[in-house]
Amino acid sequence: MIRYMSTRGSGIKVSAADGVIKGIAEDKGLYVPDSVPTIPFSFEELRDMKYEDVAKAVIGAFFTDYTDGEIADCVEEAYGEGFESEYVAPLVKLGNVSILELYHGKTAAFKDMALSILPYLLTTAVKKQNEDKKIAILTATSGDTGKAALEGFSDVDGTEIIVFYPKSGVSVVQERQMLTQKGNNTHVYGIDGNFDDAQTGVKRIFNDKNFAVKLAERGYRLSSANSINIGRLIPQIAYYVWAYGQMIKQGSINPGDRINIVVPTGNFGNILAAYYAGSMGIPVNKFICASNKNKVLTDFINTGIYDANREFFVTNSPSMDILISSNLERLLFILSDNSGEEINKLMVELENNKKYVVSDKIKAGLNDFYSGFCDEKDTLSEIYKVWKEERYLMDTHTAVAHKVYRDYVAESKDDTPAVIVSTASAYKFADSCISALGIKENLNGFECIERLNDLTGVVIPAGLKDLDKKEVKHDSVVPKEHLDKAVLETLK
Repeated sequence: MIRYMSTRGSGIKVSAADGVIKGIAEDKGLYVPDSVPTIPFSFEELRDMKYEDVAKAVIGAFFTDYTDGEIADCVEEAYGEGFESEYVAPLVKLGNVSILELYHGKTAAFKDMALSILPYLLTTAVKKQNEDKKIAILTATSGDTGKAALEGFSDVDGTEIIVFYPKSGVSVVQERQMLTQKGNNTHVYGIDGNFDDAQTGVKRIFNDKNFAVKLAERGYRLSSANSINIGRLIPQIAYYVWAYGQMIKQGSINPGDRINIVVPTGNFGNILAAYYAGSMGIPVNKFICASNKNKVLTDFINTGIYDANREFFVTNSPSMDILISSNLERLLFILSDNSGEEINKLMVELENNKKYVVSDKIKAGLNDFYSGFCDEKDTLSEIYKVWKEERYLMDTHTAVAHKVYRDYVAESKDDTPAVIVSTASAYKFADSCISALGIKENLNGFECIERLNDLTGVVIPAGLKDLDKKEVKHDSVVPKEHLDKAVLETLK
């Protein structure tokens, strides 16, 4: 049976169900599996499998304390009518690359792929562990996680969900999606800071034992919907396994061929899931980490020095506007041969100095990765270029990945077949997209959606239609230092 251990070396191992409920380990570390299963089917079988069947097999291989029936129920509830594509995550051939579209869920972003199933994994875990307290889901978002988590947990019995987002750091569409969220158990707060401030504040609450006692007295225990939760991370592995099968089916590769995987990256969870897919047996040549102007990950992968002491930029790919990439801690743990002591030291340095330097051993492990970055001007140019040449409309984050991949090919001459992860519908960032296509009219974010539709004919996701006409239900803004007070006020 696979158990879950902390990246910071406490030595305590827990079941998957317990890890899903806790969210973060007792020593402030993140849970990782103590072993990685191999893919439980052949590549020939994978080629013809439905997405739901791939998800059942992959998640079940990691969450071994869940029964097959429990996993099946969670998957079938998650990936049903809420997705607008019958394939859940269709793979689209685009020239010499394949685009993995992960935005066909209710909120038009890739976070739906994991956050559609997390509520079911969590409520199943609560029953399995005989948990008698309500679960308070506490989440920081750079844009997409917030809405997907709110949508997933809305009116789920035994839960309350609280989302903090940077008031001036998300798109107009992303903000309105959150502010209009229905559900008696949903709570949304803007903060007067950036995503790193929100994430730091949420982590501080999780690590405050006295705060946990206060919540317990009110009948609550904390959990997270961020990618620090293994219930978020593990389901993401499934779509990389699925993509490999689809590449075989479409004739882009033969079974056993290597591929490159290109991911627009902020908090490092999505590309980490790709890394785990590789560890399970998907043949990967290079993991390509694409950053925007906040290129802390690019600099780290190229030098082995993580330095968040730099200017923070608000860009046109806001979900990547992050300087503290939480999930990187898991990769460091793996590359250090599971040295909790070493990782704990690095994380203390990060907390105290916003900087650390990894060992030669970890740095050598980074050779599986390539990283580059794309600024705002080049992001818009890439959207225009791909639309003009391929008549394919991509959002700003996907454009960053596409540009970084082209830079990689030019530099390396590597012609390995590649899959580029498309993380959001272009309509979530319609203002940037119409600007990229040459429209200079002074339109608000919602008018941009209609204008982009007129320009391209690309179907508007159902969840974004008439968004500006929906009632705003959340309008609170709190100082970044007082997230704990907001939580206590909410969970009376």
